[in-house]
Amino acid sequence: MAIYHLSVQIMSRKTGRSAVAAAAYRAGARLRDNRLDREQNFSRKRGVVHSEVLLPENAPEIWKDRERLWNDVEAVELRKDAQLAREVEFAIPREMNKAQATELARDFAQSEFVDQGMVADLNVHWDVVEDGMPKPHAHVMLTMREVDESGFGKKNRDWNRTEMVERWRERWAEHVNERLMELDIDARIDHRSLEAQGIALEPQTQIGASAQRIEIEGMDTADRAEMHREIARDNGARIIADPSIALDAITHQQSSFTRRDMARFAHRYSDSIDQFNEVMGAMGRSPDLVELGQDLRGQDRFTTRDMIEAEQRLHRAAELMAEKELHGVSDRDRERALARAATRGLVLSGEQGDALAHVTEGRGLGIVVGYAGTGKSAMLGVAREAWEAAGYEVRGVALSGIAAENLESGSCIASRTIASMEHGWAQGRDLLTARDVLVLDEAGMVGTRQLERVLSQAAERGAKVVLVGDPQQLQSIEAGAAFRSLHERHGGIEIGEVRRQREGWQRDATRDLATGRTRDAIRAYDGQDMVHAAQTRGQARDDLITGWDRDRQAAPDTSRIILTHTNAEVRELNEAARQKMREAGDLGADVDLTVERGARRFARGDRVMFLQNERGLGVKNGTLGTIEQVSSRSMSVRTDNGADISFDLKDYNRIDHGYAATIHKAQGMTVDRTHVLATPGLDAHGSYVAMSRHREQMDLHYGRDDFASRDRLIRTLSRDRAKDMALDYDQPRDPVQDYAERRGISFRARVVEVIRKFVPERVRDRIDGVFDGARSAGGDVHSSEGRQQPERGRVGPELARQDPHIPENETSEDRERALRRARTQALVRHARAVDTIFEAQERGGKAGPEQMMTLREARKHLEELRPFGAHDAEAAYRKDPDLAREAATGQVRRSVRALQLETELRTSPERRADRFVSRWQKLDRAVELRYAAGDYSGYHAARTEMGEMARSLERDPQLESLLANRKRELGIAFESGRRLGRELAFHHGIDLGRGRGLGL
Repeated sequence: MAIYHLSVQIMSRKTGRSAVAAAAYRAGARLRDNRLDREQNFSRKRGVVHSEVLLPENAPEIWKDRERLWNDVEAVELRKDAQLAREVEFAIPREMNKAQATELARDFAQSEFVDQGMVADLNVHWDVVEDGMPKPHAHVMLTMREVDESGFGKKNRDWNRTEMVERWRERWAEHVNERLMELDIDARIDHRSLEAQGIALEPQTQIGASAQRIEIEGMDTADRAEMHREIARDNGARIIADPSIALDAITHQQSSFTRRDMARFAHRYSDSIDQFNEVMGAMGRSPDLVELGQDLRGQDRFTTRDMIEAEQRLHRAAELMAEKELHGVSDRDRERALARAATRGLVLSGEQGDALAHVTEGRGLGIVVGYAGTGKSAMLGVAREAWEAAGYEVRGVALSGIAAENLESGSCIASRTIASMEHGWAQGRDLLTARDVLVLDEAGMVGTRQLERVLSQAAERGAKVVLVGDPQQLQSIEAGAAFRSLHERHGGIEIGEVRRQREGWQRDATRDLATGRTRDAIRAYDGQDMVHAAQTRGQARDDLITGWDRDRQAAPDTSRIILTHTNAEVRELNEAARQKMREAGDLGADVDLTVERGARRFARGDRVMFLQNERGLGVKNGTLGTIEQVSSRSMSVRTDNGADISFDLKDYNRIDHGYAATIHKAQGMTVDRTHVLATPGLDAHGSYVAMSRHREQMDLHYGRDDFASRDRLIRTLSRDRAKDMALDYDQPRDPVQDYAERRGISFRARVVEVIRKFVPERVRDRIDGVFDGARSAGGDVHSSEGRQQPERGRVGPELARQDPHIPENETSEDRERALRRARTQALVRHARAVDTIFEAQERGGKAGPEQMMTLREARKHLEELRPFGAHDAEAAYRKDPDLAREAATGQVRRSVRALQLETELRTSPERRADRFVSRWQKLDRAVELRYAAGDYSGYHAARTEMGEMARSLERDPQLESLLANRKRELGIAFESGRRLGRELAFHHGIDLGRGRGLGL
C-alpha cells in the first residue's frame, strides 16, 4: 500500500559528516574526497535505479559532475561546524513501476527545489527487504547557498524556515496523489502526522535494504531497519490491545471498508505474519466493528460503531431542526425581495422561486440540490434580502476559501470557511444564535463528521441551516456522503433547470453530466467539434494553448480559464499560456521572483492566482486577478471581483500564474469559456465540474497516449467514485437499541444522565472523567514525557467520605488511614501490572491484550484514589524500572517518594524547565560522543529522544514560555522567529517528521 514518508535532515561537519561521502553512498558511486584526501567507494551498492544532478538556471554546468559539485561545497564551507547540505528523503508508492517512480521524484525535485534555486542531487533507490517487497524511495541532497555562473554565493536562510519543510511535506502528498489518480491507482497518502489525523499510532520510518544500509565515515546508521520493525511491533501491539485505533484510522476517509482495506492497514502496522494475523483477528473480533453486508460488487463491507453513531447524530440533529418552525419569513418580505431583484434585472425561474419559498419557510433546516449553473447563488441572494428584512443575520460558509468567495460574490452573503468558523467557536467567538441563518454552500464536499458538528451546534443553539450543493460534483475528502444522505432522508428542493450555458444543447449536456450520462454529454460536444484528440498529451497541450490564444485575441473582453486535473499540468499550461502572452506583447518587463512554489517570472498584465486565504488582503485560496504593477518587493493586483490590492512579497508570496487551474479549485467558478485538458485521473465528478463552468463554449483536449480511443476517454470520464454512508446498508437491528435510537437515547448518554441525577456534585466531575476515558486504549507505559495535564487536586476528606473503598461510619482519622491503605494497595496493584509488561519487553516480547487490560484497570483504580497517580508513577518507572519491581513486592517507600517528585515536577513549571534543560544538554553531549564512538544505535536513539522533547513543547505552552529565555543553554545561537520546539529541531539538525510520535 502507498505510505507517506518525507524527512529532512541537515548534514553538518560538526557531527563528522562528509558531503562527498554522503553523495557517493546515495549514488552508489566512487568519488574522490579532496578534503579528506581519500576515495569514498560505494560502487558495490545495489538498488540505485536513477542518479542525476539537477541544476537551476545560471548554475555552472561543471556541477553536473557529482564529484566536482560536492568537493566545491566542501571547499566553500570553511567552518569546522559548517552545515554542508540538506537531505530530503521520501517514500515512493510501491504501486508504481521504476520509470513512473523516477519521473515522479524528478518532477518533485525540479518544482520544489531546483526551481527555488537549489542544486539537487537526486537518487532513486529500489531496495527489496526481507519480505521480498520493494521499498522504493528517493534521496535528494540539496546545496544551501545561492548560485550563479561564478559559483556559490551566500547561504539562503529562507530555505531553513520551518514553513519550507511543512510545504515540502504537503506538496509531496499532492504530487503523489495526483500521479496515483493519473495512473488510476486506488491509493492515497496523507502528509499530516498520525497525531494530527487523530490516529493513536507511532509514525514508522521508511527503511531501505534491511540492515544493510550502513554508512561509514560519518554517514547514516544501520539501525533504521530495526527501528522500523520495533515501531511496527509496538503499533501492532497497540492495535491488538485496542483494535478501535485501527478501525478509527480506516474510517478517517471512508465510511465503510472491506477486508482488503483492513488487511492493507494491518500489513502497514505489523512486523510479522504472526502479528499480522493477530492484528486482523483483533480487528475482526472488535466490538466496534459492524458488518454491513455486501456491496454491489459482492464484497463484504464493514464500518464502526463510532461511524454509525456520527451518522445517527447527524440525522438526529437534522430531524430536530426540521421539526422546529422558528425562522419564518412573511410573504410581504419575500415579495419585496423579489421585486428588488426584478429592478436589477433578475427574475427567478419557477424552480428558483420554489427553492426560495423552501429556504425561507420556518423550518430550521433547508436543503437545496441544484445542478451546476442552475442559479443557486442568485436565488440565495434574494433569500438573503428576505431573511435580513425579517430581522435575521445571514452567514455563509463553505469548505474551501474560493467556494466561500464565490458564495459571497454571487449572493452578497458574508462568507468564510467552515474551518475558520469552527476555530472561532472553539475560542468562544462568533457562536450561533437563534436569530442566525447559516448557509453552507458546496455541501456535497463536506465530510460526515464535520457536517455533524455544524448541524449539532446549530440545533443546540436554535439557528437555521440551509445546505446547498450537488452530490454529483466533487466528493468530500473525509469520510461520508452526508449531504446526499440528508437529502434522501429529510427531503429538500431540487433545481434542475440549467441557466449558466446560453445554448440549449449545452444546458442539456450539463444535465446529462449531472445525472451520470457522461457519454451523451461528450458526444454532444464532439458533435459541435469541441472535443479534440492529439497523438500525445504534449501535442494536446499545445493544441489547447493555440486555441486558447486564438480565442483570447479574438474576444479579449470575455473571461476564460484553462482546467486540468493535476498541479503538474497546471504548471506546464501556465508557462505555455504566458509564453503566448509574451509573444503577443501583452506583458510588461519580467521581474524574477521566488514565491511559495518556487522561482517565477511575473510582469504587468500577467494573470495570477492566490493560493492561501488572507483576510487582511481580502483574498481566498483560488482568487484570480491581473497584475497591474510588480517589483522585486511588492505587487499590485486587480482581482476578478473588482478589488484593487497591493502587498509586500515578504509578507505574502502564496501566488502563482493564473491562466490555468486545477478542476478542484474551479468548483463554483463561472466563466465565458473553458479549455479542458483531460488526463487519466479524471472521473465522472471531476469531468462534470470541468465541463460545466462555461457560459458560451467548452473545448476538451486529450492525447491518445492517455486514451487510446474515444470510448476509453468516455469510460474514464464516466467513472463513478461517489462515497457511501454506513447507513446506506441494511443493518441487523436490536429492538431495544432501535427503540432507544429512535428517541435519541444512547447507553452512554443514559449513564451520564443517571450520574448527574444521583451522584453528588463534588464527585461528579471525577466520575465523568473516568467514564469518558473508559474506552481509551490506555497507551503504552513508554508514552512521551512532558505532556502537561490540568491539575485536579488531591482527594480530600469530603471526597474520601464518598469513596466506595472507605466505610461511611468511620471517624475522619480512620477514613484518612483507610484512604492511605487503599492508595498503597492501588499503587502496588498498578506496579505489578507495569512490571509484568516490563518483564515481557525485557524478554523481547510484547504486552498481550490481557496484560494491557490489567494495566488499564489498575490505572483507573489508582486514579480514582489519587488523581494523576498512575501518570506520575509511570513517569518515575520509566526512569527507574526497578522502582516498579520493588513496589510490586509491597516495598513502596521509594516509589512513593519518586511519585511525589513527579507530581511536583508536573505541577511546578520551574522544576520542569530545569529538568528539560538538563536532559537536553545530556542528550546533546551523548549524540556527539556516541557518533564519534561508532555507537550508531545509541546515536539515533538519543536524537529520537531529542526530537520527542522538541515536539512535546508544542503541547506545553507554559513550559515553552519558561524556556524562551534559556535558548543559549539549549544550543540556539540566533533567533529565527519559529516556535521553540522547531527552533531546537533546526538548530540541532533534527527532523521532527522522522522521530517517533512526531511529524510536521
